[in-house]
Amino acid sequence: QVQLQGSGPGLVKPSQTLSLTCTVSGGSIAADSYYWNWIRQPPGKGLEWVGVIGYSGATGYSPSLKRRTSISRDTSKNQFTLQLSSATPEDTAVYYCFGALAGAPPRYDYWGQGTQVTVSY
Repeated sequence: QVQLQGSGPGLVKPSQTLSLTCTVSGGSIAADSYYWNWIRQPPGKGLEWVGVIGYSGATGYSPSLKRRTSISRDTSKNQFTLQLSSATPEDTAVYYCFGALAGAPPRYDYWGQGTQVTVSY
């Protein structure tokens, strides 16, 4: 069973870089056709997709966040990491990591538990 565990600071100061790591167990992040995503939910709002890193290491980002977002991976640790630079209070959200198999229905996605991040002094 694939499991995802997100981790990172719960409080980030404005202008600093928000950094979160997702550790995957029970499966390899380099496994063929798997895509590893970050998504967030600001308070009182819907889910917003942030970006993805694929099994090959290729990345994709939300156009609205692309300028500030970087997703990388460490295959030796089976982890992928989100970095969001120049954080503002608008980046306050619960951040989720999830893995999806290309072509498979959403019910086969694997989700982390969510990490609350607050951007504030």
